[in-house]
Amino acid sequence: MRSTFPKDFLFGGAISACQAEGAWNVDGRSLTIPDVVKKIDPAKRKTFLQATITKNDVEEAKTANWKDYPKRWGIDFYHTYKEDIQLMKEMGFRVFRFSIALARVFPDLHIEKPNEKALAYYDDLVDTIVQAGMQPLVTLSHFDPPIAICEKYGGWYHRDMIDIFESYARLLLDRYHDKIKYWLPFNEINAAILAPFKGSAVLNDEENYEEKCWQAAHNQFVAAAKVVKYAHDNYPNCQMGCMVAYCQSYPYSCDPLDVLANDKFDQMTNLTFLDVQSKGKYPYFALHYFKEHSIYLPIEQDSSILLQGTVDWVGYSYYQSMLTADHTEGISSGNGNLKNGLVNPYLKSTEWGWQIDPVGLRILTNRMYDRYQKPLFILENGIGKVEQLNEEKTVNDTYRIDYLRQHLKALKQAIEDGCEVIGYAWWGPIDLISSGTSEMSKRYGFIYVDQDDEGNGTKERFKKESFYAYKEIIETNGENL
Repeated sequence: MRSTFPKDFLFGGAISACQAEGAWNVDGRSLTIPDVVKKIDPAKRKTFLQATITKNDVEEAKTANWKDYPKRWGIDFYHTYKEDIQLMKEMGFRVFRFSIALARVFPDLHIEKPNEKALAYYDDLVDTIVQAGMQPLVTLSHFDPPIAICEKYGGWYHRDMIDIFESYARLLLDRYHDKIKYWLPFNEINAAILAPFKGSAVLNDEENYEEKCWQAAHNQFVAAAKVVKYAHDNYPNCQMGCMVAYCQSYPYSCDPLDVLANDKFDQMTNLTFLDVQSKGKYPYFALHYFKEHSIYLPIEQDSSILLQGTVDWVGYSYYQSMLTADHTEGISSGNGNLKNGLVNPYLKSTEWGWQIDPVGLRILTNRMYDRYQKPLFILENGIGKVEQLNEEKTVNDTYRIDYLRQHLKALKQAIEDGCEVIGYAWWGPIDLISSGTSEMSKRYGFIYVDQDDEGNGTKERFKKESFYAYKEIIETNGENL
């Protein structure tokens, strides 16, 4: 058994184009899904889960004041990436996860005419990451498809999206296969059910809503499988992965009905999405669910594609755990990543109600390795806090350092248990716009960005105390946790 992290363990961090790049109207980029999600009332931000978006909301966003939509400005990573990557290099990052925006490469979904300015930008971004000594890990779709998906196709439930995405992915694989080893088709693919507008551009006022959400998820499964097969056939050096937002859950009590409810929740929220991509077929419980709820998907038609496009590694984001129950009346509920759950009295919570559970990461990692027997990658983990610079122009974020150390200890223990883990990417190593609440106040970074919720500030970068703590962890390969 290992008693430490592997020598080649990929410590690093992760961001997304839609939360960091900004430059929403620069160099031919088109309007995206997150560009039409307004900032929320600050009084509601700590109980807010997901925006409800209708066709009217999309139309309003086209002519509304752009300052009402924070993801449009991000942290201006589009122009500051060279300096920001140097800060990641200074911390010693071995991997840097980022996403490429489809809305830059194919602004209007015209696959015959890729945007050369966008490709030039990503050419230089990839080169900058490689020259800094890091492995680039690219996410091909991170919650930011062009708004044209809604307007032309109604969202990912339209089959034409499979061909569009495959053309997009092939273009990037052909271009970067010799520079990028680790590839991820979809960020948190179970968002197609947990947050359908964010995950697959399905509007909340669609008819036959649940079936369209599952159809969108199915089309993403097929698209991902085709991309994986293309990479395996042409670029065997590329390692293809999958990812869910893992809603780690426990039964509220030892009542067998609570245990059963928790199993059902886990099956349809998490395991279905990983099974299809890792095993190449839908699990029996998903097929039963579809039959029971009269959801009709072309599963048999696409079965051979799914089987031929299974992934090389399994990834997940992990922020917190939650409780589930057969009956929830009178039980306190809390917040979470894409999904609310019941409050666990044994755990502390963040300001946003996300319960902190490092041991849960060890439990989950063991379960995932047992189920899939494939290398694992922790693609997101982190804690958001309200923070201000002190007089020394830093942030004494001991809470973040503690969260980081405790979760890495748990991950190290999972590796000692016998799990094969490739790497760990801290979410938001530099402050960026929150995915769920579209605010700057919820800060995850080791690097402070001088910008407020209105987009005001110098945008200057400052190192927090956690910057140096993570640097030391990486330098010692996690020996001094």
